[in-house]
Amino acid sequence: MAYVTGTLVLAGTPIGDVADAPPRLAAELEGADIVAAEDTRRLRRLTQALGVHTKGRVVSYFEGNESARTPELVEALAGGARVLLVTDAGMPSVSDPGYRLVAAAVEKDIKVTAVPGPSAVLTALALSGLPVDRFCFEGFLPRKAGERLGRLREVADERRTLVYFEAPHRLDDTLAAMADVFGAERRAAVCRELTKTYEEVKRGGLGELAAWAAEGVRGEITVVVEGAPPAGPGELDPAELVRRVQVREEAGERRKEAIAAVATEAGLPKREVFDAVVAAKNADRTVPADGKGLS
Repeated sequence: MAYVTGTLVLAGTPIGDVADAPPRLAAELEGADIVAAEDTRRLRRLTQALGVHTKGRVVSYFEGNESARTPELVEALAGGARVLLVTDAGMPSVSDPGYRLVAAAVEKDIKVTAVPGPSAVLTALALSGLPVDRFCFEGFLPRKAGERLGRLREVADERRTLVYFEAPHRLDDTLAAMADVFGAERRAAVCRELTKTYEEVKRGGLGELAAWAAEGVRGEITVVVEGAPPAGPGELDPAELVRRVQVREEAGERRKEAIAAVATEAGLPKREVFDAVVAAKNADRTVPADGKGLS
């Protein structure tokens, strides 16, 4: 007789309005042998709102116990159990617990399927008014200012639309850092409390949005930022060429490689970018106040 394993089901849950719950979610909640929930209290509120009862065992599965609990769930799956994974809002694995369990299940040839549901990433993209034909999701930025700037500099020249999650108390600092790295005029949209009563989408340049956020913002936040504009041959001034080289160097590239990459992006000879970098380096050798030259 063939060996039969169970099934791991990733289920999307409402990001705000409970009426957005996919119809299959109720059936999966009632039929699962095990329901692994990021927050069991939120799960209880969700099942009450949907009018369903979980017959299977309910366990917690969150960042703090994800590594320890994954083997237990994989063992249950290998034994034939149907395990339903839900997070507080949206799809599991998208900046939420789930990746480790999916990877472990796949490694054991266990079937993994999904109940598609609401996603803050896609909802914010659709509402932003920015290009959505190509985008990349960057999740949460680092909390420390220096690390946050470094991460932003890595994607300063990214042409695709960028999507971020952010905590409301850090939003003003994040938008200010984005304005500094991407430019104050770069278009963006701050999507707040999506699908909830006080849903708001604030659109504008990053500098304008940073000033707005400085007054205080509440709720769940998703930030959508326009990608870097394409640069035609000769359109970038020397200062911008130097900035792009510096961004790449700070991301770990050697100067020679950074210069070559920027030259390719800008459609310029490498010598022109090299000369701009050298000129900027020489300009940094300032003359002291006493008028004496530097030795």
